[in-house]
Amino acid sequence: MSLRVAVAVFAVVALAAGWLAVGRRAASGAIALSSSANVDLRRYMGTWYVIANIPYFAENGNVAARDVYRLDGDGNVATTYVYRKAFDAPEKSLASLGVVQPASDNHYWIVRLFWLIRADYLILEVAPDYSWALVGQPSRKLGWMLARDAAMDDAAYATLLAKFAGHGYAAERFRRVPQFRDQVGKPGFQ
Repeated sequence: MSLRVAVAVFAVVALAAGWLAVGRRAASGAIALSSSANVDLRRYMGTWYVIANIPYFAENGNVAARDVYRLDGDGNVATTYVYRKAFDAPEKSLASLGVVQPASDNHYWIVRLFWLIRADYLILEVAPDYSWALVGQPSRKLGWMLARDAAMDDAAYATLLAKFAGHGYAAERFRRVPQFRDQVGKPGFQ
C-alpha cells in the first residue's frame, strides 16, 4: 500500500470516528426521547394532515401535505405521503412501510422507504379522540404535528407546540405546513 493511500484511509477513518464521537457526545447530553403512548392501530389508520414539521429536504416547501395510513395483513402500516409543491401543482405521493416494533404499545415503528432507507417513527402522544398526534424521532432532528382536520386554530397549535417542548424539542424549529392557499407566505409557515 502506498503512503498516499495509507494516509487517505487513515484520514477517512479518523474523520468517521470523530463524527461518531461528536454525535454520541451530543446525544448523551440530552435525555433520551421516549413515549408511553398506547396506540390503537385501527384508530390511528386513515388520513392525517401534516399541520407542522421540522423542515428538511424531502418535505420543505410542500403544501397540502398529508399521510394516509393503512394496516396491512402482516400488522405493518402501509403509508402514503401525499403532497403538492404548490397549490396549482399536481399531487404527488411517496409510499413507505411502517414496521410496528414489538413490545412498543404500537408507538414505535421503523419506516422503510424504497427498502433502502430506514427511519424511526415514534408516536409521542395521540389525543384521546385521535384528533391529533405528535410524532418524533429519538434524535429530535425531525418532528411532525398531525391532525385529522386540515385546519387548526392558533390556540390548539400553540398547545401542541408546548407539548413538543415538554418532550425536549425546540418548538421554534417547527414550521406550519400550508394546507390552504391563503396560508402561503404567512409568518410561521413554510
